Amino acid sequence: MPVKGTIRLAAAVFAATMGITLTAIPAAAKPEQGDALARKISRNVTVDGVNRHLIALQRLADRNGRTRVAGSAGHQQSANYIADKVRAAGFDVSVHEFPFVYFVVSVETLTAGGRSIPTHMFTYSKSTPAGGVTAPLVAVPVDATTGCEASDYAGLALTGKIALIKRGGCTFAIKQQLASEAGAIAAIIYNNIAEPQPLGGTLSDPANARIPTVGVNLAEGEALAANPPASVTVDARATEEPRRSFNVLAQTKTGRKDNVVMAGAHLDSVAAGPGINDNGSGSATLLETALQLGGSPKVNNAIRFGWWSAEEFGLVGSTQYVRSLSFEQQLDIALYLNFDMVGSPNAGHFIYDGDDSDGVGAGPGPYGSAQIESAIQARFAAAGVPTEGKDYDSRSDYAEFVAQGIPSGGTFTGAEVIKTAAQAAKWGGRAGVAFDPCYHQACDNLGNIDRVALGKQATAIAYVIAAYGYSTEDVNGVPPRSKRAEVRSAAKSRAALTSDSIEF
Repeated sequence: MPVKGTIRLAAAVFAATMGITLTAIPAAAKPEQGDALARKISRNVTVDGVNRHLIALQRLADRNGRTRVAGSAGHQQSANYIADKVRAAGFDVSVHEFPFVYFVVSVETLTAGGRSIPTHMFTYSKSTPAGGVTAPLVAVPVDATTGCEASDYAGLALTGKIALIKRGGCTFAIKQQLASEAGAIAAIIYNNIAEPQPLGGTLSDPANARIPTVGVNLAEGEALAANPPASVTVDARATEEPRRSFNVLAQTKTGRKDNVVMAGAHLDSVAAGPGINDNGSGSATLLETALQLGGSPKVNNAIRFGWWSAEEFGLVGSTQYVRSLSFEQQLDIALYLNFDMVGSPNAGHFIYDGDDSDGVGAGPGPYGSAQIESAIQARFAAAGVPTEGKDYDSRSDYAEFVAQGIPSGGTFTGAEVIKTAAQAAKWGGRAGVAFDPCYHQACDNLGNIDRVALGKQATAIAYVIAAYGYSTEDVNGVPPRSKRAEVRSAAKSRAALTSDSIEF
């Protein structure tokens, strides 16, 4: 009997030990299986495939006044093109309709000392009377958060005057609101980075607008601040019109519906042009990724693609979509990946700074964002492509996802900011020139794309989306199906060991 009992105990221990050992072998192999899908999709998403969609977007813009602005026929036909493609590929497709205010500038001029200064009227700014407003200019003292606190305006005697405020530290809406409360009749906001174009921006919502607000570039702003003229004239007028637009959503039929990997890009352009880099490039890359993935891929987590509208009017489409979801529906989204401008003609390769390792601006993203940043960095590093961090400055559609605590990340190849000599040495291209010299202009067309950079971006984007379809464990602790089975198997083995009687 003692011998029999000893043998049985040893067998139980051996079985449990072997169970753990055997499950460790598939655990090492399973990530390769997940990686195999990601590698396959990233190989199949080619720059030629993406470029075909860009050609389609250009032609749809050309048919409709050379624009794909939200609420226009150009946008609607672009959205239909995408919806038809993903529906044919087997995705579950839906649209999310929403209202927004269409804003069209008619006049935007700034004169100081008889000199005309290039300027942009901010979207949703209040309009001036015909002929503008003329008043003395008062510069708000510069600090890390210029014009972001009421105390910044104390003692400036702004009543009936025009405020000159440097960008940074808070939203444009807050700056002009506080200037208005201090008595200013208009605001001029100047950039905090060197670029030739006048600063453009949005107050995000018509309800935020208090006073006419325009932007100028850094050089002009600093010149005005150093030697304020006796008076300046701001003439900024626009019309507003209620319109409706819609987002296109496409989700795989396979994978967990309570742990969804979401990737998005805005489809609308500005009114001035076809928007082929901004943001046809991101939209076309996501479309080609979806088509190569298919509607029923072998993934653990469902993958949802979103093509947003009215981004150029203050991130309206993505914001309204996220806010339309209940808290439980938001919980179903494991993470969000944003791709806005990924083919800039003087490209850099930026990744949203999820861990705030750069220490710039808004701070880290929600938990899991650092892991997303690391995963994207790894893909570029594997291809020998150096990257830099990009602050969560809320200038693209990740903003509401981040605000709701959803882990977020993505890539970007640059907009109006000037490429430095160090960046040109790192990535090629021209130092002293904007990453996208045609940003928000009519020349953002098919000739405004760096196809080499776009190809590098597309490869990394496709890989990361497919890889998270396999597992989001590093982001939110949810393991892939195979690992959950292994954990259950190990638990059963342990239970069998502890419950097994020992005979003597």
